[in-house]
Amino acid sequence: MSGSCAQRRPAGSTSLFEPAGRLLDSGRERPGRLAIETALVTGAALAAIRGLAATSAAAFQWLLIPGILVAAALVPTWIARREFPRIGLDADHAGRALRTVCAVCLCVLPIPLLGLWIAARWHLPIPLRPVIAGQGGWPAWLLYQFLYVAVAEEVFFRGYVQANVMRLFKGRHEGGGTWQRAAVILASAGCFALAHVVVQGRAISLLTFLPGLVLAWLFLRTRSLLAPVLFHGLANVGYGIMALTLG
Repeated sequence: MSGSCAQRRPAGSTSLFEPAGRLLDSGRERPGRLAIETALVTGAALAAIRGLAATSAAAFQWLLIPGILVAAALVPTWIARREFPRIGLDADHAGRALRTVCAVCLCVLPIPLLGLWIAARWHLPIPLRPVIAGQGGWPAWLLYQFLYVAVAEEVFFRGYVQANVMRLFKGRHEGGGTWQRAAVILASAGCFALAHVVVQGRAISLLTFLPGLVLAWLFLRTRSLLAPVLFHGLANVGYGIMALTLG
């Protein structure tokens, strides 16, 4: 799998919904076949993760779950000989991604943090409160949020699921309309939230739809995985620290 570089445009030439360049290969696939593959792979990955708790491998979920997600994203992509979205670690792109993530964090993260503060003041239960356990404690939890949770989930949900949805909606073409890009974002966030409900078995996990919107937009905007991975990790850590501090 090779990473193709996005075509550069003059600064200020794109709107919030306009991508910064083209994504992936220019070849076309049969929409029906791609949709079925994406649904089957997603279902199989979630079933495998859900089933881990009932096996003797449950103690290794911290490693197996990220492995399942990454394999579910890369293996079918390799079999179909598609290009996988680039990470975006080149200096020029990384700089733009960092600036975008910083701006989004300043605009978005205060909202859930304010909600947590209000919930604590009114003595309401804090949703999706993390559990810090094990010998590693905080350092291990912080490392896990970035290296395992953020990377693995973004590789699968953005790098595989959303990339395929973008192919289905033809959102990667420059002629794609705003409604197509909005539909891609909604579909990606919806899949992200439903997957959390299926795996965690809690309706409250539907709240992940909201950060899913931001993650989907970041991937659509930057055409790489770096920005959503960074925001995902920062959002998880910020929310977790605030929830545990107030709780």
